[in-house]
Amino acid sequence: MKFSTDIWVAALIRRAELGGGHVVVVHKGDARAGSVLVKTLNRSDGRVRLFAEATRADGETVWMRPSLTEKEDEIDAYISKARRIDADLWVVEVEDRQGRHFLTEDVEED
Repeated sequence: MKFSTDIWVAALIRRAELGGGHVVVVHKGDARAGSVLVKTLNRSDGRVRLFAEATRADGETVWMRPSLTEKEDEIDAYISKARRIDADLWVVEVEDRQGRHFLTEDVEED
């Protein structure tokens, strides 16, 4: 991220709200340099996905799915484990009827 984490999260919230989504910050981490997990919930079809920021071998930032499950309890268990490991972690939940994540950076879905 090129911005501090709190500013980046605020921008994600704004994009989602403008697009008709709803966002909840489940856990605030370090405001300046915390990592972020984005959990998306599509209430129309029940799909739940998780995205995490990663760096490719070429140095580019990308969002990827650290857990390919779409079961909410398994994703929540992954998040709980990640929070125990990283106290600075942010957890953001995005609820959208279309299941959009509202990330503007590159996203690798698989």
